[in-house]
Amino acid sequence: MSNAIEIRGLNWRPGKSFAIRDLTITVPEGAIYGFLGPNGAGKTSTVRLLMGMAKPLSGEMTVLGGKIPGDLPRTLSQTGYVPERPHLYPALTVEESIRFHGTFFPTWDGAWAERLRDTFRLTPTSRMGSLSKGEAGKLMILLALSQRPRLLILDEPTDGLDPVVRRDVLAAVLDYVSETNATVFISSHLIHELERFCDWVGVLEDGRLIAEMPMEVFKNEIKRIRVVDPPDVPPPDLPFEILGRQPSDGMAAGETWVVRGWEGGMAEALASSGAVVKEVAHLDLEEGFVELLRTARPEIWGRSPQGREG
Repeated sequence: MSNAIEIRGLNWRPGKSFAIRDLTITVPEGAIYGFLGPNGAGKTSTVRLLMGMAKPLSGEMTVLGGKIPGDLPRTLSQTGYVPERPHLYPALTVEESIRFHGTFFPTWDGAWAERLRDTFRLTPTSRMGSLSKGEAGKLMILLALSQRPRLLILDEPTDGLDPVVRRDVLAAVLDYVSETNATVFISSHLIHELERFCDWVGVLEDGRLIAEMPMEVFKNEIKRIRVVDPPDVPPPDLPFEILGRQPSDGMAAGETWVVRGWEGGMAEALASSGAVVKEVAHLDLEEGFVELLRTARPEIWGRSPQGREG
């Protein structure tokens, strides 16, 4: 399977307080990839780098087979983009905005743009400056879809929209994907929303990717275990992956580990180090997301995510 997006060892620093560090992301072609992270984690910065709006210090980016920034004109012509904030001229009407946007894309589908305008109940003569946030969000999706892109990059496309508008926007995206098998890279902190339709998920925290896997793996294979007398350094060749670890909450002894690939009987793999597994809890997407963020912040606990002193 080829990949629609590949990021390898990306580094970028806009100032002293934040940096994207050694970021590596793989988005398979045809996937709906949910890019999760709290506000300020670097999701929008990553999107801006992909779109050529910022230049990395080091690393490589490939989008639709083209190197960024060298092949940017070709890749942008095949990429529909919805930014976090609308970037349309407020004096233009809805109809003028559609016609203006369509002039830049040879694949523009004017007939479908009209159908989406009717589906979204957008008044052609309404000026952009007078649109509600929901109407502006629907128009941005309309413009991105009407250019018939191979790749959709959506940065918090439903943030602040009411449930009805969110449903309309996401339904239009899913209809397009089912028809064309386009790839979607959607940045969001709305976890339950992404859980319903994404088939891949990446979790970003403080400019670092702390997890990336198929959604089904995230939902079915991520567990929280409580380990009593945990070793400072885990035994080699464990049959599961430790995604993070931290002291247990409250009166519980030992540490809480977030692990991937846990199955029954794996507690024996820790027995040689004297550790005892006391509890195993299945996590839904939101719980797994929260636990990953907690264990990815070593400055809080004074140790690295794998248990070594940080």
